[in-house]
Amino acid sequence: MVVSPTITEWNPEDRAFWERRGRQVARRNLGLSIVALTLAFAVWMLWSVLVVHLPAAGFRYSTNQLFWLAALPALAGATLRIVYAFAVPLVGGRRFTALATASLLLPALGIGVAVQRPDTPYEWMVVLALLCGLGGGNFASSMAHISHFFPKSRKGWALGLNAGLGNLGVWLVQLVVPLVVTVGLFGALGGAPQAGAMGQPLWLQNAGFVWVPLIAASALASWFGMNDLAVARAGFAEQAVIFTRRHNWLLCWLYLGTFGSFLGHAAGFPLLLASQFPEVGVLAWVWVGPLAGALARPLGGALADRLGGARVTLWVFVAMALAVLAVLACLPAQDGTGGSAVGFIAAYVLLFVLSGLGNGSTFRMIPLVFLAVRQQAAQELGPRAQAQAVREGNTEGAAALGFASAIGAYGGFFIPKSFGSSIALTGGPQFALAVFVAFYLSCIAITWWHYARRHAPVPC
Repeated sequence: MVVSPTITEWNPEDRAFWERRGRQVARRNLGLSIVALTLAFAVWMLWSVLVVHLPAAGFRYSTNQLFWLAALPALAGATLRIVYAFAVPLVGGRRFTALATASLLLPALGIGVAVQRPDTPYEWMVVLALLCGLGGGNFASSMAHISHFFPKSRKGWALGLNAGLGNLGVWLVQLVVPLVVTVGLFGALGGAPQAGAMGQPLWLQNAGFVWVPLIAASALASWFGMNDLAVARAGFAEQAVIFTRRHNWLLCWLYLGTFGSFLGHAAGFPLLLASQFPEVGVLAWVWVGPLAGALARPLGGALADRLGGARVTLWVFVAMALAVLAVLACLPAQDGTGGSAVGFIAAYVLLFVLSGLGNGSTFRMIPLVFLAVRQQAAQELGPRAQAQAVREGNTEGAAALGFASAIGAYGGFFIPKSFGSSIALTGGPQFALAVFVAFYLSCIAITWWHYARRHAPVPC
């Protein structure tokens, strides 16, 4: 059934409206958004697992070049998020979700063609890696769209579920790609196989082609099943005011620490594990951490709804700093001796879980901080000013969600690239990991001072 594309009246804070109509509409949009976002994350992180297969198929790229291919989608996606963050109020969430999902066909089809020839120029692979950033951009528009559908009391749960299940695309791609490249999934239509390192056939093109029918179906479902909200429409000037808000930049820093960690470690973990513990079967383990982190994100949002986002975020950063120290302790020496692969993997899985919890709790903080600031300013100005403050707070909060997701996504570039640079310059990843510890300490200080202490300016 084709639903009405645009809803002109929407007030989820009205309990009667929510029970009568709002809940059903909000959940339908959330469900379709989750599917589209899961596929977007799968395409975005496709190179994180594909690069592990390239050398066996005859692609003669250096380790540093492979780290670049794993990192570039995050760089492109983070930059696109800055644009996508402001697109929903201008274009409409339904339209933009459908069109942005359909755009994922470009990298999926392009990769399917390019990986069939080991002599494909590296520069073309770089272009395809950048195109995978289209999947990363979708997160900003998705979260901005969904944030308008739910009441304040349910935002943490809804945003956590949208992002957390969407993040499962990272796990999905790292689980599915190693399986589909070993079988002729599409027969003659999919092209001839490549010869692997041991002479076994590999269908690397399936890493791209397998997502094509799913992307097409999701784009159509979004177009015909989602809604645009007239009350969520806003001009760029109304949203751009967030650049003058100090809390926008503080929360971006914190989200870089949580989501940036999840994405960056997901992109860098497969190659890092392969370089430090080459005897370990890399592909048997890489999906565990992203799965744990994605499943933890809704829990982080729910805990933030119950305990307060700042409190949960504060303790998450404390635990993340300790987890990175554990990773450092488990690394082998630069001559390859010592180290504990089991301890390394366990500490990394813990780091993924913590980053997932922090993703949910930090994202819950963002709209509430902007709403609280606007309401504080209008507290003594009467009902009309207070109603206007709620509208402006929600508009700014949605824009800040998208922009923070853009800044956070840069972690997906800097973390794997930091590993590559640290290994190239010092012989190991220890220096990069030490920098991450220092960064988490700065996040602890910001969270405590501005949001978590007893007399914080904006407790949340």
